[in-house]
Amino acid sequence: MTFKDLGIIEPILRALQAEGYTHPTPIQEQSIPILLRGKDLLGCAQTGTGKTASFAIPILQQLYLDRERNNGPRRIRALVVAPTRELAIQIADSFTAYGKHTGIRNTVIFGGVKQGAQTTALRQGVDVLVATPGRLLDLMQQGYISLRDVEFSVLDEADRMLDMGFIHDIKKIIAKLPHDRQSLFFSATMSPEIVSLSRKLLGDPEQVTVQPEQTTAERVDQGVYFVSKKMKPNLLLHLLNTENVTSALVFARTKHGSDKVVKILDKAGIESAAIHGNKSQGARQRALGNFKDGVIQVLVATDIAARGIDVDSLSHVINYELPNIPETYVHRIGRTGRAKASGIALSFCDSEERAYLRDIQKLIGQQIPVIEGHPFPDDGTQDPPASTDKSQDQRGGRRPSANGGGGGGSSRGGNRNRPSSRNRR
Repeated sequence: MTFKDLGIIEPILRALQAEGYTHPTPIQEQSIPILLRGKDLLGCAQTGTGKTASFAIPILQQLYLDRERNNGPRRIRALVVAPTRELAIQIADSFTAYGKHTGIRNTVIFGGVKQGAQTTALRQGVDVLVATPGRLLDLMQQGYISLRDVEFSVLDEADRMLDMGFIHDIKKIIAKLPHDRQSLFFSATMSPEIVSLSRKLLGDPEQVTVQPEQTTAERVDQGVYFVSKKMKPNLLLHLLNTENVTSALVFARTKHGSDKVVKILDKAGIESAAIHGNKSQGARQRALGNFKDGVIQVLVATDIAARGIDVDSLSHVINYELPNIPETYVHRIGRTGRAKASGIALSFCDSEERAYLRDIQKLIGQQIPVIEGHPFPDDGTQDPPASTDKSQDQRGGRRPSANGGGGGGSSRGGNRNRPSSRNRR
C-alpha cells in the first residue's frame, strides 16, 4: 500500500516524497480513506504512530480540491487544538511540509510569547489554524479569531488535555464551532471522561484503534541503575562520556531539578539545555532546535515540556529521576524507539524511588534489567536493591548496547505482558 493507492493528489504526493514518505503507517492507511469520505473519526493511537499525517494529509487535500469555491479572502477552515506549545508547533510544521505545493496557508498560536506576530499572521489570513487552548480562547475573546467558517476540527492528544486541566477550555471552544463540520478526535487512551468528551465533539464517527507493532517496552532496551541520590551526577557524566550516546533526552521531575542537571553538565563541558514551564517559549524553541540539529548532545526536560518532542534517531532516554506516575515512564521512554526504531532507556533509582520502580514494572508487565558493576554503586547508606523479582536482583542484567543487544536480563528476551458530500456535525 502506498500513499498513491490511497488516492492522495499529486501536489501532496510530491511533498511526501520529498519528506521520504512513500508507504503509510497503519493509522494513516485506515484513517485517510475515512476522512476523505468526510466522516468524523475517533482515533485511539499512541505517539509515534504517524497520527499527525493521518489527519493533516486529508485535510490539506480537501481544502485544496475545494479551493475554487473558496477563492475569496482566506478564512480559518481547519482548526487543530493541541495541549502543548511544542506539539502545536510540530503539527504546524507538518502542515507546512505536506502542503508546500498546495498554496494552503497555516499558522500556529500558543501562549508564553507576545501575541503581536500571531495576530499579524491571523490578519493576513490563514486556512489552517493550529492552537493551544488558552491562547486560542484569548484571541477569540479579543476578536482576532472567528470559528464560524471552520469545516474541519481536530482535537489531538485529548487525554493529555484532560490531564493538564483544559476540559473547560475545550468545552468553550467546541461550543463556538459550527454544527456542520467534520470532526476528528485523537487520544492515546479511552477513559470514561475521554469517551464523554468525544460524544460532545463527534456525531456518528468511524473508529480507528492502532497499537504500535511492538509495545514501547519491547521496542526499547531498558536498564535500571541502583544508585544513591548523591552519586547520580557522577553516573550521568560517566554514561555520557563512556557510552555511545549520540543524543540523550534526560528527564527530571521538577523544573529546579532540570536546571540543576544542566549546571552539572555545563560544568563538565557537555553541551546541554533545559526545557520546562519557566523557560520562555523562545528559549524552549532554541533549545529544541539546537538538540535536533546536533548542536547540543543533551536535552533535559520535565514531563509536561517534553510532550510533542519528536526527534529522529534519539539514541537514549535517561530517567535521572523516576516518575511517580508509572504511565509517565512509558511516555518518557516512548520518546526513543518511535515507529519501528529501537532505542535505549536507562533509569537511575535511589532508595526513595523503589516504590516508583515497582509500580512501573507492574504496569509494563516485566522486570527492568538491573545493571550492576557500574562504578557508582550504592554507598551502603541505602537498602539493598528492591525488585518484584528477587532472581532479577541476583542475576543482574547486561547493559543495553547501542546496537540493541540486551542479553541476560534484556528487555528483548523472555516472556512478558504487552504493557465530497460530508457527514458533518
